[in-house]
Amino acid sequence: MRKILFMSLAVLVLAGCNTPPVKKAETQQQAQSSDGNSNSNGTAPANSASAAQNLSAEQMAKQALSSAGFVVYFDYDKSDIKSEFNSVIAAHAKYLSANASAKVRLEGNTDERGSREYNIGLGERRAQAVRRALMLQGVSENQITTLSYGEERPAVDGHDEAAYTKNRRVELSY
Repeated sequence: MRKILFMSLAVLVLAGCNTPPVKKAETQQQAQSSDGNSNSNGTAPANSASAAQNLSAEQMAKQALSSAGFVVYFDYDKSDIKSEFNSVIAAHAKYLSANASAKVRLEGNTDERGSREYNIGLGERRAQAVRRALMLQGVSENQITTLSYGEERPAVDGHDEAAYTKNRRVELSY
């Protein structure tokens, strides 16, 4: 049931994309060229067509993640997830729940204000907040690792609020 729901979501997301639809023959050719299998008549065997369909489903799922985004931003000195990022969390939770072998690393980051030690702790609290939100939506604990960089890996250089806003984040990395 989850797979059907997830695939339906992915189809809806892709319906709004500007990419041209992939023709069945192209999908079979891609599957054939990627695994080198073909029948004597040049057509892909049934299992290759199935693999191509699975690949398409996985590609659709990854495109759904791309459109949702891979970053959750936070307010100054906070580790509460803002409601505007619930859809990001939900999209990643659906992907991870449907792909039990997939793993995500949650990288907590802060702006440069505060001591190094404080920022490492704040980055960890932010990563743990995203972890809890994913697990509440059915993601397995063993699919998630957390890491805090504190202020060490700024997304944007600068010493103003615009830069600070972009640096207060958790990045989801697969």
